Amino acid sequence: MHPRAFIALALALGALLVATPAQAAGNSRVAAIQVALQARWFYNGTIDGYYGPGTQRAVRRYQRSRGLPADGIAGRVTRRSLGRYGRPLLGRRVLVQGRVGFDVSQLQFLLAWHGFPSGVFDGAFGGRTDHALRRFQRWARLGADGVAGPATFTALRTPPPRSRLGFIRPLQTGVGDRFGPRGSGFHTGIDFPARAGTGVAAARSGRVSYAAWMPGGWGYLVSIAHGNGVRTMYAHLSRIDVRVGRRVGAGHQIGRVGSTGHSTGPHLHFEVRVRGAAVDPLPAFG
Repeated sequence: MHPRAFIALALALGALLVATPAQAAGNSRVAAIQVALQARWFYNGTIDGYYGPGTQRAVRRYQRSRGLPADGIAGRVTRRSLGRYGRPLLGRRVLVQGRVGFDVSQLQFLLAWHGFPSGVFDGAFGGRTDHALRRFQRWARLGADGVAGPATFTALRTPPPRSRLGFIRPLQTGVGDRFGPRGSGFHTGIDFPARAGTGVAAARSGRVSYAAWMPGGWGYLVSIAHGNGVRTMYAHLSRIDVRVGRRVGAGHQIGRVGSTGHSTGPHLHFEVRVRGAAVDPLPAFG
C-alpha cells in the first residue's frame, strides 16, 4: 500500500474506532458496521468487531453498490448511506425499547462482552435487549429501568468482569468453541468436545446449587456455587452424579458428557458466572 494511502486509512479507522473494554473484545463500532452490512445482505461473517479483510471487502462491495468511492473505509458518508442502521453513534441519544440503529448494535455488542448477551446482534432494541440491559444495570448497581443513558454507557466502558477464582479444567481435552461472538450471536462459555459418557469434574470446590434438566437448550445441567458470587455451570450432560446441596471438591465427578438439550454432538458446555455475568473461563485456568 502507498504510504499516503496507509496514513489515510489509519486516520479514517482512528476516527471510526474507539478503545475497547478489553483487548480480547472486538470494537463495538466495527460490530455495528457488520450488523448494518448484514442487514443489507453484504456481510455474512461473524459479528466480532474486527475490521478484517472480510469486513473490508463487504464495505467495498456496499460502497460500489451505492456509487461511493470503494476505499473499504466505513466513514461518515458510508455510515449515513446505511440509513438507520448506520447512525447515530452510541451516546448521542438515550436508548429505550423500540429504538433501532447503529448505537443499538453497539449496545448489544457491549452488553454481550460484559456477560449479558441479548440473542442476535441486529440493531433492534426489543424485549431480549431490554432484559439483558436490566440485568446488566442491576449487576453494575444502577437503576434497572431498561433505559440506556450516560450512567449505563459509562459502566459499559469499564473492562468486562473476570473471575478472581482459579479453576481446574473439567475435562482434560482440547477446547472447541470459545467464549465470544459466534455467527450473529454470542457464546457465553467454552465447549470441550469429548466422547459421550466421559466423566466431568468439578472445576473448583463448592456446593451444588442446581442439578436437573434445564429448559432453554441446556439439557441436563449442574451448577456449583464457589462463593464470592462465582459459580460454574456444566451443560448437555448425559447423566448427573450429584444432588443439590452437596459439597464437592475440585476434581470430583459431577456428571458425564452427553448431547442433551440444544446440542449437535457430545461435548461439555462450561460457563463461569460472576454475580450472574458470564465471563471468559480460559483466563481462570491455571
